Amino acid sequence: MAELKKFKTESKRLLELMINSIYTHKDIFLREIISNASDAIDRHHFSSLTDESLDREGNYSIIIERDEKNRTITIKDNGIGMTHDELINSLGTIAKSGSKEFLEKMDKAKKEEQLELIGQFGVGFYSAYMVASKVNVKTKSPFSDKAYMFSSDGVESYKIEEIDKTDRGTEVVIYLKEEKESHEYDHYLEEFTLRDLVKKYSDYVRYPIKMEVSKSVPKLDEKGEKISGEYDEVTEIEILNSMVPLWKKPKKEQKEEEINSFYRKKYYDYEDPFTHLLLNVEGNLNYTALVFIPKHAPQNMYSEKYEKGLQLYSRGVFIMDKCKDLVPDYLRFIKGLVDTSDLPLNISREVLQKTTDLEKIGKNVEKKILSRLEKLLKNDREKYIEFFKQFGVNIKYGVYDQFGASKDLLKDLLIYETINKDAYVTLSEYVKDMPKEQEYIYYASSKNKVSASSLPQMDLIKKKGFDVLIFNDDIDEFAISMLGEYEKKKFKSINQGDLGLKDEIKDKKIEELTVDHKDLLDKLKTLLEKDVVDVRLSKRLTDAPVCLVSEDGVSFEMEKALSHLPNSEQFKASRVLEINPNHKMFKSLENLFNDNDSDLEDFADLLYQQALMIEGFPLKDPVSFSNKMTNLMIKAASK
Repeated sequence: MAELKKFKTESKRLLELMINSIYTHKDIFLREIISNASDAIDRHHFSSLTDESLDREGNYSIIIERDEKNRTITIKDNGIGMTHDELINSLGTIAKSGSKEFLEKMDKAKKEEQLELIGQFGVGFYSAYMVASKVNVKTKSPFSDKAYMFSSDGVESYKIEEIDKTDRGTEVVIYLKEEKESHEYDHYLEEFTLRDLVKKYSDYVRYPIKMEVSKSVPKLDEKGEKISGEYDEVTEIEILNSMVPLWKKPKKEQKEEEINSFYRKKYYDYEDPFTHLLLNVEGNLNYTALVFIPKHAPQNMYSEKYEKGLQLYSRGVFIMDKCKDLVPDYLRFIKGLVDTSDLPLNISREVLQKTTDLEKIGKNVEKKILSRLEKLLKNDREKYIEFFKQFGVNIKYGVYDQFGASKDLLKDLLIYETINKDAYVTLSEYVKDMPKEQEYIYYASSKNKVSASSLPQMDLIKKKGFDVLIFNDDIDEFAISMLGEYEKKKFKSINQGDLGLKDEIKDKKIEELTVDHKDLLDKLKTLLEKDVVDVRLSKRLTDAPVCLVSEDGVSFEMEKALSHLPNSEQFKASRVLEINPNHKMFKSLENLFNDNDSDLEDFADLLYQQALMIEGFPLKDPVSFSNKMTNLMIKAASK
């Protein structure tokens, strides 16, 4: 005789919440039912180890059947099944008296607390009602002589009755909703859709998931040979899932080609990864991680649409595609997954409850990746350079990001080209090779080594024999500003502030010349007051006539990098025009000034524009510059 039980008022509201709010993707209903089936098989297997009355052979499997005519999907397992009381306690959870208390807590809870409450309640079985108009659950426990069926439309009531079922296990029969206009649920009856959902969410469930599938096989003639171009449609039972994840296989069975093939297929790459890490961690936290560093950066990696993150699995069941908490921003290029059963999930398995465990896993994975890169830098410099050319800008960003929180982890992974060496060097190697009299770590911001070597500010550094790091990324100076110093050696730009190169004889001479030519320098400063904060005689130039430098603070490269931001006017470097007093050009300036020549203004402007070009800035007015240059050339030729 059937038992009919009505849901209480608060239970109906709770069902609506679970179906319409907790689950955001209808597709996951199959994952939830399959996961429950897998759990039931687990329970039978573990019980059989201690209970001799249970079948130890197992022959476990999960079977999916689809019936297009009756619009049903059936998921069968040969697990532990349920007794009458277990059926009520498991599937009738929402009818418990505690549901009213649960709803009252939900009403009072803040949004971030609601997920925690949901995680303490219910089972994923109810996700079936996102697509079902009715669900029947037929079950038989080996601990009971009777079998039962739970039936409900998930609205008003549920019914439990005895049925004829002799084999142990559970069958969940889902009657799909009818949507005459949109056909929203029809595709769940398609073979391709079910195969795809199993592959996406349940590929690594440890038991075989089977389904009858259609296949085209070549027709055979009377002799049993294939008939060209002719095929028969046949159906056969096929296992849809891989079962054993690659990352769970014994290490001796994990082959490099298999791992590379897995990467290419899963992450749609045409190349093998640069390298991979397989982590098996046991302790307070138990998890496995398989992480790949690609050979090249994704095309959209620096766009707003790009999402970082590792895939998250729980006991081989796919949970989340992009778990951002597992990856720091500067490692956004890595691909891979983490599989753990230690994280508390809410009922939908789509959202993690508040936990520090995820952060701990992310931090550990981060350290393992950096450790691998450190070994690569030490043992295979050429391969590391290959990596750095692709992702070095990300490492530099990591030094700068979050006010330098990771700078100590990353500073020894930085490598640079230099003026004096043909190979890349680390900061440690640069400092080790510094002459005793060298006080600073010098750097020049430039597109490449040739351009850096041609900078007029490089003259004095070259004569001293000091090496100079070449910064060719916008982020370089920001990263170095966050480091501040390395092994107690401060960084110094060759075109910013005082170079710190003391030469008492030269310094004294420059000071004397500055006093002697104060009126000329003041005049030039007045003529260029809209463009520069000062005009001074240079201690750094030996061959070049002029250069543009900035005072301490915002550098030229920072100004260029920040120029694309809103309100970029506030990020202007303080420009100083430095003139070489030993150059013939300075004598020409002096003559124009003494003769009170009107060309001095044009001459000063041309020098400033020349300095702008050397620094890679656009000219203020190219036409005006060209006209002034032409006029001065004509005058010079006519003399």
